[in-house]
Amino acid sequence: MSMYIVSSHEIKQLAEALRASYDVYGPQVDPQTQQVFFDQLGDVEALNLEAPIPSMPVKEILFPQMERVLQYKYDAEAQSVEMSKPYAERPKVLFGLRPCDLSGILVLDRFFLGQEFVDDVYLTHRRQCLLISNTCLNPFPQCFCVCTHSGPDADEGFDLDLTKLKDGYLVRVGSEKGQAIADERNWKPAQPHHLSEHKAVVDRCIDLFPEMATDNKAWVSRVMNRITTGFIKSETWEYIGDQCFECGACSFVCPTCSCFNVEDSRMCDGECERLRTHDSCSFEGYARMAGDHNPRQPVEDRRNKRFFCKLSYPQSKKYLRPGCVGCGRCQWVCPGDIGLPNVVQYIRREITE
Repeated sequence: MSMYIVSSHEIKQLAEALRASYDVYGPQVDPQTQQVFFDQLGDVEALNLEAPIPSMPVKEILFPQMERVLQYKYDAEAQSVEMSKPYAERPKVLFGLRPCDLSGILVLDRFFLGQEFVDDVYLTHRRQCLLISNTCLNPFPQCFCVCTHSGPDADEGFDLDLTKLKDGYLVRVGSEKGQAIADERNWKPAQPHHLSEHKAVVDRCIDLFPEMATDNKAWVSRVMNRITTGFIKSETWEYIGDQCFECGACSFVCPTCSCFNVEDSRMCDGECERLRTHDSCSFEGYARMAGDHNPRQPVEDRRNKRFFCKLSYPQSKKYLRPGCVGCGRCQWVCPGDIGLPNVVQYIRREITE
């Protein structure tokens, strides 16, 4: 793996240069609300690599919450159908990804691209996408990525990886596309002491978790075993289900949730459009079948399924990592206080009884 040392000014120059060929997205802080959004950059000066984790997952760029995937019009007299694909391939750069969001993209890659069928819509978004990750220097209050092996630095999946050091950024190259950019920019090669400093930065961040990541504690290894084997009392799932509002917020902010619904709607001009929208296993109708049969009518059955997807061994084997990346967003948004960290604590409390 090639490594370079680059100044902060050169990082901004890189982002500006990439805008000539790509749609460049990065973390930006809203001046009024102080919320962080990962959005397309209109001005490179808005790029804030020190900003906290974005409010919404970066998956929104590759797997939008609502997307038109087909347009068609049927001519009854001619008995013909005109169809078109409204989505277009636009090269994108995701600049300054937090490692948890990068891990989420890798899970989506394995779901949409790494199985028997390849999702053409997701592939169109992903094919010419450049991923530039950004090591976390300090944990944020809601973080527990060290418990899910998705931070504070990235191990795989990036084209370029940035780590802020005392005298600039250490840039690690992770792909041929990343190496081509580094060769073009003629960056200064990093020295061995830069790699040692990188390790010190990561170790320091890990050491700060007990002090700074105060909102969540989610030690998941033993809970994964209990969820996989089913050794969890039904009363525990009922207690968790009773707190669920069935709003779906946890699914919408989760970097790895990939469930979607497809529906056709007729427009006023006679054309029809096919929309793909995010779905959630917390919804009452999620598992409803033809004939109105619903095998997961009780809400606790649906909560059971969600956490099986996030923390079971079969899912981890399928995606080569846990289904949770430790970003803590579900804990942010859940009105019933059953984000994944709290559920882990409920189950661990049951184990110790």
